[in-house]
Amino acid sequence: MKPYDLTTNRKALTLNLDAQVYGTFAEIGAGQEVARHFFTAGGASATIAKSMSAYDMKFSDDIYGRCKRYVSIERLLQMLDHEYELLVERLMDTRGKDTTFFVYANTVAARNYQGTNECHGWMGIRFQLAPQCLPNDIMIHVRMLDNTTIAQQEALGIIGVNLIYGAFIYNHDYKVFIESLADNLGNARIEVDMITFKGPAFEHLDNRILSLQLVQQGLTNAVIFSPDGSVLQPSEVLYKKSILLERGSFRPITHINIDMITCAGAQLLQEPQVIGEDIVVLLEITIKSVSGFGTRLTLRFPLKSKRVKMLEDNVL
Repeated sequence: MKPYDLTTNRKALTLNLDAQVYGTFAEIGAGQEVARHFFTAGGASATIAKSMSAYDMKFSDDIYGRCKRYVSIERLLQMLDHEYELLVERLMDTRGKDTTFFVYANTVAARNYQGTNECHGWMGIRFQLAPQCLPNDIMIHVRMLDNTTIAQQEALGIIGVNLIYGAFIYNHDYKVFIESLADNLGNARIEVDMITFKGPAFEHLDNRILSLQLVQQGLTNAVIFSPDGSVLQPSEVLYKKSILLERGSFRPITHINIDMITCAGAQLLQEPQVIGEDIVVLLEITIKSVSGFGTRLTLRFPLKSKRVKMLEDNVL
């Protein structure tokens, strides 16, 4: 449990008053709310080296390079790479010995005027835990659940502050960190369906366990892992794909399981709308009472293939 709860303003002010924390805010699209909290909290000059927004796609491409989708983890990584390299290049000589540098970035699509788009975004922070140390990354994918653009932007600002504060204050306790993402928001306004920790400080962590915490703490209903254990973002895996799903405990997976999927896959491939399409095979595992309060955790392991027979190579 967290020792106490802080308002969003207090979190931003706490970091502003930390003489070591200094970095860049880069926000694309509707996520241009996080830096504002640090500016309005007071003392932002001690924390913010640069704050920028590249709303126009051409400007964004010229700064970070082209990518297939603007609201994607690919774009988020381009932003973190570019801004962190620039930050270190310009300030390492003058501040490197006494400063823990960070870059916070997000790329977000909030509700459009017609209300027809997917409201989601990627946000992440690259940060040092001590001066002159190698940086670490924490990245999350969020879905905004509010009905208005203003409310979604407000929620994005709050969870962005929670992410930055948690990276510096709760990095030693991932359970508290994940719980703190919902501070001053609750679970009804925003969903976090993917989280990854990377870097030398987090080598001991398993991102699958962290993802289960998202489910256990009510931040999402399900998470998806690949056969190699990587955490995946559901909409990117399932977007415009045909899905074949088998539920079970798979302790262990058996020849019967393989035969069921193989036969079902062969039948699915005969459907006119599936011919020539990629199929995503999911093994759905439901674990009951993980938290001791009847929580149901759903793990979904995708195995992509046009030939379902290839499943055997992935899971046996």
